[in-house]
Amino acid sequence: MNPPATPLTVSHLPLSVAEYADLARAALAPEVWDWLAGGAEQERTLAANRAAFDRLALVPRVLADVSATDTSATLVRSRAALPVAVAPVAYHRLFHPEGELASARAAAAAGVPFTVGTLSSVGFEDLAATGATLWFQLYWLRDRGRLLDLVAAAEAAGSECLLVTADVPYMGRRLRDARNAFALPPAVRAALLDGGAAGRAHRACAAVSAVAAHTAELLSPAVTWADLAWLRDRTRLPLVVKGVLDPADAARAADLGAEAVVVSNHGGRQLDRAVPSVTALPAVAEALAGRDCQVLLDSGVRSGSDVLTALALGATGVLLGRPAIWGLAADGEAGCAHVLALLAAELRHALGLAGCADLRAAARLRTASLPCPTWSAP
Repeated sequence: MNPPATPLTVSHLPLSVAEYADLARAALAPEVWDWLAGGAEQERTLAANRAAFDRLALVPRVLADVSATDTSATLVRSRAALPVAVAPVAYHRLFHPEGELASARAAAAAGVPFTVGTLSSVGFEDLAATGATLWFQLYWLRDRGRLLDLVAAAEAAGSECLLVTADVPYMGRRLRDARNAFALPPAVRAALLDGGAAGRAHRACAAVSAVAAHTAELLSPAVTWADLAWLRDRTRLPLVVKGVLDPADAARAADLGAEAVVVSNHGGRQLDRAVPSVTALPAVAEALAGRDCQVLLDSGVRSGSDVLTALALGATGVLLGRPAIWGLAADGEAGCAHVLALLAAELRHALGLAGCADLRAAARLRTASLPCPTWSAP
């Protein structure tokens, strides 16, 4: 477990979301930073997510009244102050003692949904008490009874949608974690699961990630579209399919009643050489045009202008993963809240400079491709 971060003073507060990466790295043990920052195998997709964003440019409009900008959105069925939800990230207590409690409170203060992961280190009841708008991310467990128990618990906690992660039949080969023989410290556990394979995440073994080993025991690699239909008939929550990159998969998810898909390569942590999420986004948006199924983007978002770019390419909103955790690691709830506040300020600023008073105008912006990136955010 990492000690609480030293609170940041006003004079040392970062001026951009990206600046929080260095603060988080300094606050975390090296193996925990690697677990957060790393990707699969040679980390090509991890790097490509940012390179793809850096190759995109916006074509701003002018002479529009931007004296007031409206960033509010409806994501799935949840009202949000920004077109942003905090993405599911496992084990927030790896990064700060308060874990998901702190990040959920920060999301509530920002007025954005907070996604509770299957591998959350805080339970539903405590998270519901934060007042955050909760979503629930579901990994497909081998034990269907246990899976349905999790869904029922999410419903009872007031979760407003169910995100089924579709791109993890098993965990990608994350070489940093294997080299570190990464295992959870004793004080960090999967609070929504009990006993069994969940305990094996704490047992270090040379050249093996204990977290990967226990995840392999928990998750089913045999899940199919038929299983998704089976689940749809057993929950009252709106269904979201996360991990979609192919337009045909997006259309099939909509056919099965999904109310949204998340275009995501899991932050570069699954198939190395998977297409960057933002590159896949336009084709998925086109495949779902005119259908009652939103398109959200995950992987590589680091700034308000990234959010605006995603909206221009057809997304309704984005999921924010690593940057929210950078803030949590740097300064707990206050750090996570400041990351979200910076993102909001960056988005409002970018909207105005692009000639957009609201998100509908942002969706009409044109984009252009640059020949090569000139710089790259962390």
